[in-house]
Amino acid sequence: MLILGLESTAHTFSAGIVDDAGNVLNLVSDTYIPETGGLHPLKTAMHHQDCFDGVISTTVKEAKVSIRDIDLIAFSQGPGLGPCLRIGATIARTLSAGLRIPMVGVNHCVAHVEIGRVACGCDDPLCLYVSGGNTIISALKCGRYQVFGETLDIALGNMLDTFAREAGLAHPGGPKIEQLARKSDLLLDLPYVVKGMDLSFSGILTSAIRLLAKHDLEDIANSLQETTFAMLAEVTERAVAHTGKEEVLLTGGVAANDRLKKMIDIVALEQDASFHVVPRKLAGDNGAMIAWTGFLQFDQGNTTSLEESRVMPNWRLDQVDIPWRQER
Repeated sequence: MLILGLESTAHTFSAGIVDDAGNVLNLVSDTYIPETGGLHPLKTAMHHQDCFDGVISTTVKEAKVSIRDIDLIAFSQGPGLGPCLRIGATIARTLSAGLRIPMVGVNHCVAHVEIGRVACGCDDPLCLYVSGGNTIISALKCGRYQVFGETLDIALGNMLDTFAREAGLAHPGGPKIEQLARKSDLLLDLPYVVKGMDLSFSGILTSAIRLLAKHDLEDIANSLQETTFAMLAEVTERAVAHTGKEEVLLTGGVAANDRLKKMIDIVALEQDASFHVVPRKLAGDNGAMIAWTGFLQFDQGNTTSLEESRVMPNWRLDQVDIPWRQER
């Protein structure tokens, strides 16, 4: 069985083809990079509208299959930017009707977890999911991915990108901050905000921006990473201890950061848990994760009708039933 997954929640339009064993046959992505400022939803959606045909055609061609070989269409139904989500949903409906095959709407956050699980071969992890739009610590409980901690304001990836723009760094800012941080071992004073099991990054962002007038960018970058990653490590460690999970999975776009990997690896080691990190090519938003999660849903008899295919920009991770997994 071949599944075509379409990802369009934010800056990236991506198409991926996977089989029912979780093998990624091909993956092609096109990312919108604004000339100035952050993402404008309508401009980003126009980018997706302009590039989707080429992305899908290239994906199918490079996978050495025909579009007629596809058995299932999966699309990111939420959460995300409404105009961008609607582009992906419209394409999915068109392909589903034209090819006369079923479609499945997928929760973007669940997809980040599931692609990490299949790619890393981990079974029942405590998951730290960190990206531009989400910062969530979760694990399976009572048939859903329950949230044990999350950001109370902006996501870590968004915060890093916003700081980078203020510092005059080109988008995407996260990787550039990582490179700068490697050049410093100075730790400047920044707010450390952990409230119970939740985190807040807006105050850290404001403070870091103020430091730009007084300190070297390398020192601020290092301090920004060390402070925010320590917050994530603290909450993750308490969640592992609470849940008793024996695996820790780091997934999402920020999972590509080597310093964050090292810190969460230490957390797992101290809790006698194995550490897993999603492969770099699958860390960011991508169609393969949507395709694989769509298959998992379809395998349980779940499909999405035309009437049910409306997008859900605020669809939370813990609102999704996970019938394909058995609790331990």
